Amino acid sequence: MKQLGILDSAFVNLEQTNTPQHVGGIGIYDPSTAPGGFVRFKDVIASFERRLGNLPLFRTRLVEVPGGLDRPYWIKDANFDVEFHLRHIALPEPGDWRQLCIQTARLHSRPLDMSRPLWEAYIIEGLDNIPNLPKGCFAVYTKMHHSLVDGAGGSSFITAIHDLVPNPGPATELDVEPRLVDTAPTVNELLTKATLNSVKNAAQLVTGTVKNTRELGKYALGIARKEIPAPDISAPRTRLNKPVGPHRVFDAAEFPLDGFKDIKNAAGVTVNDVALGVIGGALSRYLESKGESPKEGSLAAAMPLNMRTRRGLTQENNQVGSVFASLHTQVKDPIERLTAIRQSTEEAKINGEASPLVDALKLAGVFSPVISKSLAGFWSRNALSKHIPVNISTCISNVAGPDFPLYCAGAKMVDYFGLGVLTPGMGIFHLVFSYSGKLTLSVLADRDIMSDPEFYHDCLVASYEELYAAAINMGTLRAKSTDIAAKAKIKSPRRKRASTATRKSRPKNASIQKKTVKKAKPIAKKPLTAKAPRGTKAAAKKKVAARPSIRAAATRPKVTRRESGSPKPKLV
Repeated sequence: MKQLGILDSAFVNLEQTNTPQHVGGIGIYDPSTAPGGFVRFKDVIASFERRLGNLPLFRTRLVEVPGGLDRPYWIKDANFDVEFHLRHIALPEPGDWRQLCIQTARLHSRPLDMSRPLWEAYIIEGLDNIPNLPKGCFAVYTKMHHSLVDGAGGSSFITAIHDLVPNPGPATELDVEPRLVDTAPTVNELLTKATLNSVKNAAQLVTGTVKNTRELGKYALGIARKEIPAPDISAPRTRLNKPVGPHRVFDAAEFPLDGFKDIKNAAGVTVNDVALGVIGGALSRYLESKGESPKEGSLAAAMPLNMRTRRGLTQENNQVGSVFASLHTQVKDPIERLTAIRQSTEEAKINGEASPLVDALKLAGVFSPVISKSLAGFWSRNALSKHIPVNISTCISNVAGPDFPLYCAGAKMVDYFGLGVLTPGMGIFHLVFSYSGKLTLSVLADRDIMSDPEFYHDCLVASYEELYAAAINMGTLRAKSTDIAAKAKIKSPRRKRASTATRKSRPKNASIQKKTVKKAKPIAKKPLTAKAPRGTKAAAKKKVAARPSIRAAATRPKVTRRESGSPKPKLV
């Protein structure tokens, strides 16, 4: 049994219905590399079970202290069942990119069951109408609570659940650690520990408050004397800062990693700076299309920092801080904007690491859960973020994945897209992920804030192409003209072909019926003949003959049976 650290506990305390605190990702796999050329669901289960055997953290569950008097504990779950956490679903026909994005957004919007180990995975089939993917591909969507992993930890988890070769062979007994479980603590044990910890936590709170107040005073004095730059936390308010609801949208764009490196080398910046430049340009285009471009000032971004490389390792699962940088969206020239971003990120990393604001998230974990959860709920319900002067446009996380292929149950991972966390007052999250020569820019947003993610995808592509064209004009790219041409334009045929596939799946006679019904003539009214006396056959015949003939008055559309093998109408 292990108690959660302050930052890990913060993510548990911040869990709300509209802002669940889990991260995720979706990988797409080619089964042709697996033994036999196909993968069964039980093969994926066996692969996960084998790999998770040496990751006891993903077999642990939370145990809350009664009354929320102390931070919760991790215990190894004696009832852990990997099949509960792995679900098997399929996209409806036609199975295109748009449907995969919608399904991913729906899965990511649902909170995790906090009474079980805090992760889930979904194997998704039916991707056959997504172009540029091998036949028979499937996707695996995973989500893990942020108290389990941060960005760097999530990248390690991705590597841990994959193999480096298609067929790794059976695991030996030496490779598998013994599966230990914990006995669930009683209420008396938890309350006793909470009483003892309350004294220790109170002392730490006092000393920490004094230290942070002193550091914050020094930081504010340095800003007042203009010895250090002020953090970029006063971006103009836009639709991106509206209150966050429970629904999500997702989309992603894929780029050649070499294209980003070409821009980096031409402008003398980093790949991360190029990603910020592309995202800043895309956000500007998107807001401009809505007629909501900021009249003054620039959009700003929060950037998570891996504190493991800066402060050394600790026992917490999360070792992350945040710094803030301007995206300089008011600068129109793409290269000048990129140079300004480079300066802002350098200042943010140098001065931001020493700032008390880098650990601001820990405030949610310092106090007992009964206080932190109540405050977080009150803040979220009343949308208090719109009343404070601090304002951030988006969060941009850059996670470096492996530069070699990974395999799950023998299937090669061909694409990977990451998903982050939305917070009250910041309704859009970008995740940059590099893997095996590709770089993906994923966007997760509130559905009311960004109702057209496919258009924002086009904004990302256009922003990249603008930057690459500006890098070409500098005349410093050292590459073959054919290579430059291949990286200068990003072909995105997925939506175009998917919409064509959708049209093909529609029954042929649907448009014909609609057209025929439209041309149908109104029923002509004919004058009725005089009534014949009742009780005679002749009178009855004359009465029938006097009725207007419906067939003669209007031509009904001809309804034919669906031919064998023709696609059946489906709801899209």
